[in-house]
Amino acid sequence: MTSKRKEELRLDHTVIGEMIEPGSMVLDMGCGNGDLLEYLVLNQNVRGSGVEISEEAIYKCVEKGLSVSHGDIDSGLKEYPDAFFDYVIFNQTMQQVHRPMEAMMEALRIGKKVIIGFPNFCHIKARMQIFFGGRVPVTPSLPYSWYDTPNLHFLSIKNFTDFCAEQGIIIEKKVFLSQKRIIKIFSNIFALNAVFQVSRR
Repeated sequence: MTSKRKEELRLDHTVIGEMIEPGSMVLDMGCGNGDLLEYLVLNQNVRGSGVEISEEAIYKCVEKGLSVSHGDIDSGLKEYPDAFFDYVIFNQTMQQVHRPMEAMMEALRIGKKVIIGFPNFCHIKARMQIFFGGRVPVTPSLPYSWYDTPNLHFLSIKNFTDFCAEQGIIIEKKVFLSQKRIIKIFSNIFALNAVFQVSRR
């Protein structure tokens, strides 16, 4: 594996990397082709592993020298003991999980901290496409048509913060993103994506 320069990375990967302490034990749920996990191994020296359902994606992870197991996000956490990982990551996957509350609670059980990144379904472009166009929105963070989207649940930044408050989940860090920069104000309107670090101390 060869190190990537910061400017070559997706912004959300850079943000997640900055949240993770070097040398941590990390589990990346729904790790895809392993780009984020590879970055964390190379740049944060993490002891990282992943879970992925796509066999093709797993092959790409193996080619990168990553430790990835075949499994489903909805059922792939039960085998781990409590507080086994320093961080459990769900980046761009929570909205695709069949039972997100159960997955979240399991992640908080096995991980001391959980990092969740998701597309903000209440971004202004999505709102305008629904209001003026009368159609399900397509945006840079929601690039799928209604008939081929993997997303099962549609949440906004406000939805997630409300959920954390209701469930007693502590939000330790939060970063809101456009395609190329961090959003500081009116995040539920202007952010395409959100990244939260949460715990349940």
